[in-house]
Amino acid sequence: MKIVLNGEPRTVEAPISVAELVQSLGYAGKRVAIERNGEIVPRSAHPQTLIAPDDRLEIVVAVGGG
Repeated sequence: MKIVLNGEPRTVEAPISVAELVQSLGYAGKRVAIERNGEIVPRSAHPQTLIAPDDRLEIVVAVGGG
């Protein structure tokens, strides 16, 4: 199915949850914020939140530093 990820068109296998997408992108275990269609998806909801065709997702990875 086609989605938009960080402003870029992308094709992913369906069905897929937000948690599975995060893992497939290599962000598992990292501090990430996910926005789906303009709304933040709480971390506790990642496993049960399924991505639908044409969803627009933004993923922001927190980077430490000083």
